[in-house]
This record gives sequence, structure tokens and C-alpha cells, in this order.
Amino acid sequence: QVQLVQSGGGLVQPGGSLRLSCAASGFTFSRYAMSWYRQAPGKERELVATITSGGDSTTYADSMKGRFTISRDNAKTTVYLQMNSLKPEDTAVYYCFVRWSWTDYWGQGTQVTVSS
Repeated sequence: QVQLVQSGGGLVQPGGSLRLSCAASGFTFSRYAMSWYRQAPGKERELVATITSGGDSTTYADSMKGRFTISRDNAKTTVYLQMNSLKPEDTAVYYCFVRWSWTDYWGQGTQVTVSS
């Protein structure tokens, strides 16, 4: 049973930082790319970042590039999203994601609110 359990998130001030974690189980974690998505109310879910199975390559949406960092620890079967220089427009529910056995799996989501 694939499970993605997220932690982190919360309320931060503009310019602040936050680190999200996603602990995975139920599949061979080191064989799969992992991603983070986010969705704000009334908006489409958008891809934030992706990391390859070995962690050697990463991809970011333009608005996050230089501010966000995706990483993974295959020994801990956990993927992270470090968010720096946060802006109010980063406010959204953030989800980790993996496609395994022709099926999409999502974490439960965690709220990130950037406000003064």
C-alpha cells in the first residue's frame, strides 16, 4: 500500500522559510522520481518541483527557481521541499506525488500560508 505522509507547513511571514517533508512507504522509493505540487483556492494544481530517483537532477517551475529546493534521502525514503524567500503568492496547499504502477499517489496535503 503506497503511502505518502507529509509534515511541515504552517504560517510564515513574507521572506521567511519553511521545510516540508514527505515520508514514503509501500514501494521501492529509490526507483521513482518524486514531485511536489501546490494548489491555491480557485486555481489549478501546479507542478512545483521534481527530483529524479537518484537525486542527481531536479526541475523547478520558473517562479520557484532560486527560492525552492527539492531533495531526497533514499535511506529515509523521504523527499523534502525547502522554501526560502516566501511570498504571499506561495500560499497554497502543497502535495507530494509519485506515479507508481500506472497510478498517481498523493500525500494528504499541507497548508502553507505566507502572511504578515
